[in-house]
Amino acid sequence: MKIALVGIGKIAVDQHVPAISGSADWELAATVSRHGTVDGVEAFADMAEMLEARSDIRVVSLCLPPVPRFEYAMQALKAGRQVMLEKPPGATIAECHALEAAARDAGLSIYATWHSRHADMVAAAKAWLADKELLSLTVTWKEDVRRWHPGQAWIWEPGGLGVFDPGINALSIVTEILPDDIHVTKAELDIPTNCQTPIGAHIAFHHPKGAQVSAVFDWRQEGDQTWEIEAVTEVGTLKLSDGGAVMEVDGMRTGDAAPLGGEYPRLYDRMAQLVRKGEIDMDLRPMTLATDALALGRRNPTDPFFD
Repeated sequence: MKIALVGIGKIAVDQHVPAISGSADWELAATVSRHGTVDGVEAFADMAEMLEARSDIRVVSLCLPPVPRFEYAMQALKAGRQVMLEKPPGATIAECHALEAAARDAGLSIYATWHSRHADMVAAAKAWLADKELLSLTVTWKEDVRRWHPGQAWIWEPGGLGVFDPGINALSIVTEILPDDIHVTKAELDIPTNCQTPIGAHIAFHHPKGAQVSAVFDWRQEGDQTWEIEAVTEVGTLKLSDGGAVMEVDGMRTGDAAPLGGEYPRLYDRMAQLVRKGEIDMDLRPMTLATDALALGRRNPTDPFFD
């Protein structure tokens, strides 16, 4: 199937292009970007021009920052194209609902992707927790923003999510592996005095069966990066590390780390399934938790951030 990739930035180059190139399902037939291109692929600077010129491309994958994504996604849907959305699927919950409604009305597939759900051991963790009584769950997601988002000023502007841009990856895993839905009860947000979005966050959640659930996100981590989820149950403790690539139960390792690259090929496998079956996958639970934390969070000013 021919696909167009819109927004040729770091994540597109590092993950989407290799995933498409390595797939038997997809052919990267065009790109849309004001700045980036992919060697050997027809490049457009304007979305409308691409949609007009390439009627043979039936699927569009959007890797733009969240704020402009709605306009591009709606253009694609109105042109009769199936749409794949990089996380988060939009800047607001309302616009995501609007996109899903438009796709349903047009009989098109749309997919809100959460790449961390496709880490190697997430499915195994979900299966292990399915019949356990959860006592507590703690998320520790700490990384260096300068390493992973160099020069990306949009993440500090309204709609950019700040530290919730990586933190939402943790939330996507938590909402996948827990048998019960949770919701935010309170949050503390560290916001640099020269930014609009947080660089750190502490969040507490309500669990319907009384488990203690919390998360710490921090973008100021130097040295080793930490992407861990620990779930304590009545019969043992499960720990996911390396963003879900490794699982331990009571200290016994049950899986080997896989490269991040394994996650994006699985996203494109899923998109191929959705297109073939004419289905929609728009799970917004991770985004709901992130935006609720931003809505409820007490804002604490912290040191200015300079890239």
